[in-house]
Amino acid sequence: MELSNLVCNHIRFSGKMRHATRLILALLLANSIATYSAVAQQSDPSKLTLERIFSLADFSSDQFGPARWLEDGSGYTTVEASESSNGGQDIVRYAPGTGDREIMISAASLVPAGATKPLAIHDYSWSPDGNKAIIFTNSERVWRDNTRGDYWVLDRTSNRLQQIGKFAPPSTLMFAKISPDGTKAGYVTGNNVYTENLSDGTVTQLTFDGSETIINGTTDWVNEEEFFLRDAFRWSPDSKKIAYWRLDAEGIGEFLMINNTDSLYSFVIPVQYPKTGTTNSEIRIGVVSASGGKTTWVQDDDDARNHYLPRMDWANNSEELIIQHMNRLQNTNEVRFANASTGSTRTVMVDRDDAWLETVDDLIWTEDGQQFTWISERDGWKHAYLVDRNSGKMTLITDGAYDVMSVVKIDMNGGWLYFMGSFDDASQRYLYRIPLKGGTPKRLTPEDQSGWNTYQVSADAKWAIQSHSSFFEPNTVNLVSLPDHKVAKVLLDNARLDGALNALTLGETSFFKVEIEKGVELDGWMIKPSHFDASKKYPVFFFVYGEPWNQTVVDRFGGAETLWHYMIAEQGYIVISIDNHGTPAPRGRAWRKSIYGNIGTLASHDQAAALTKIKDWPYVDGSRIGIWGWSGGGSMTLNMMFRYPDLYHVGMSVAPVPDQRLYDTIYQERYMGLPQENVEGYRQGSPITHATGLKGNLLIVHGTGDDNVHYQGTERLINKLIENNLPFQMMAYPNRSHGIYEGAGTSRHLRELLTRYLYEHLESGGR
Repeated sequence: MELSNLVCNHIRFSGKMRHATRLILALLLANSIATYSAVAQQSDPSKLTLERIFSLADFSSDQFGPARWLEDGSGYTTVEASESSNGGQDIVRYAPGTGDREIMISAASLVPAGATKPLAIHDYSWSPDGNKAIIFTNSERVWRDNTRGDYWVLDRTSNRLQQIGKFAPPSTLMFAKISPDGTKAGYVTGNNVYTENLSDGTVTQLTFDGSETIINGTTDWVNEEEFFLRDAFRWSPDSKKIAYWRLDAEGIGEFLMINNTDSLYSFVIPVQYPKTGTTNSEIRIGVVSASGGKTTWVQDDDDARNHYLPRMDWANNSEELIIQHMNRLQNTNEVRFANASTGSTRTVMVDRDDAWLETVDDLIWTEDGQQFTWISERDGWKHAYLVDRNSGKMTLITDGAYDVMSVVKIDMNGGWLYFMGSFDDASQRYLYRIPLKGGTPKRLTPEDQSGWNTYQVSADAKWAIQSHSSFFEPNTVNLVSLPDHKVAKVLLDNARLDGALNALTLGETSFFKVEIEKGVELDGWMIKPSHFDASKKYPVFFFVYGEPWNQTVVDRFGGAETLWHYMIAEQGYIVISIDNHGTPAPRGRAWRKSIYGNIGTLASHDQAAALTKIKDWPYVDGSRIGIWGWSGGGSMTLNMMFRYPDLYHVGMSVAPVPDQRLYDTIYQERYMGLPQENVEGYRQGSPITHATGLKGNLLIVHGTGDDNVHYQGTERLINKLIENNLPFQMMAYPNRSHGIYEGAGTSRHLRELLTRYLYEHLESGGR
């Protein structure tokens, strides 16, 4: 019997039975699902099961890289499995024009003295001349990424392999990088910055006050999480100085997470975490000689705890820094130049917005160092400008009703700007180029490669490493020539995964638009079951996010999550996702910034309006509507269940923010303003405010070790639901973080939980 029929029969029958019988049938149903999954996995490659998706390697993707273009233009390097007897990895250079292959660093050369195996390469980087490589290994996770570990330097000329920072405990060095002249390395350990002479191993300590609250060369939790500011020091081009961030976290509120499982007695894990409206770290930037000495502090004219310095680098010389200086509301970004010798500053240009601004990661210098690129929405679209370093004069490069989503490359010799965008479809991304003097942009990505594309462009802009995927097409990587975009070499074809996907029996996938009011269309995608019958009505299961950080409606392969949605569809559901106002799509500033001050409110309206239209589709059963989401999507799930209880009948909320006041300063204040100044916005946007509206079946899932979205919020919501005698179900995953993946079997268990809850509470199949 089809699993969809099993589910339908169980649920139709159980709706007529008393509670005890329902429990028995729920257990039988779970048994049926497990049995069906196991049998399908063993015998039928056309079927998706939870085991195949989350426990086996049936749909794992092959990998390429990490790849690096060499600064001298001689080619790119990548990491490949070594054919040597002791295994390990080689770093290999390829010449794009000829395809010549050279092992630049062999696995054999990465065997430390006294060891029998080569170092595992977790990451690597080159000195500018390509003669030295720095190898990151033995790494450990810090919050999101593996940013602590051991570093080794290999001199290709002498074949000498040396570990740097040996005085520090294992796996505690951070962000080691070789000086531009290749003579030293800089790194952070114990919240202090050091340099090390590579010829004799002499270590020089540059900062001395590092502690739990004084942070040099790296940053605190909130700057790492929201600005991706982790590596917080920069070598000067002449290798004589280091510029670095210093944070004073004294006075930041500590959030205490409790670990109840890893020892006989529980213990607390403190996180320096500034919640909305509370004290931030004091942040400063200093310059110090690479040989040690007194720091010259960049002068500032306001409260260092109420501004942000999210980006800093050397201003294409060794005399000045260029700094992005943002106010706490993040609606003003001043581009400042700082004198490295005196600390004096001058403001070159200022960008402002009535809502918020993003940091600019596309600041690229022209060859003569007199201009740099800037991305601004000041005319209603994300456009690229050239800014004069002396006068601040901004010259528009791109002009028209389209968004420059990111700058990829400036080709000064040819006079071109390469950028990513999508002029007609907000779910896709393509490579374009436009003359630096302005003009009409030309799309370089071929028409037959619709979907999601990213590019790494070579120094001379003649070659690029292109990654491509679409909704049901796994990632492929090609070496292409520019601007003709001819494929010179297939670097990754993912043929095995592609074959496994094509063997599946799955339903139709389509992208669509739904008009929620005159002139306002929302983008969406839809997956139907393969046995779809247009004469019947089906339940709809929505996947939602809805906040300004991310889109869900993207024509990109989503791996296990995409496959899970396909599996759900095969059991007799239509799976849909909608992007509401405020998502970061290439639809203009007005679209993106419309949500300011109303997170959770405008998005909820959009999602409900879209559902109201979708309910009129002839094959949609409006009495069977489910919704789920994670993080901001978990919050949106709660908002839809509480605000529109007559529209949504089943909700599954994973790691939500029930009360926006409990989230961090940088993210929440960016989109909502200060809670002291937008009291009603915070109250109305928070799902907990509307919790008494719950009517349907609700499952809440959270990791108790979530340092990002604290379990505290879910506990407060639980109290609210209990206070109002509202039934719900919840699952706490002990010590799991925001991703809920730590520990053996966790990802599979979570998806089993979500799948079972959906099957038990939202009848599947066409009626």
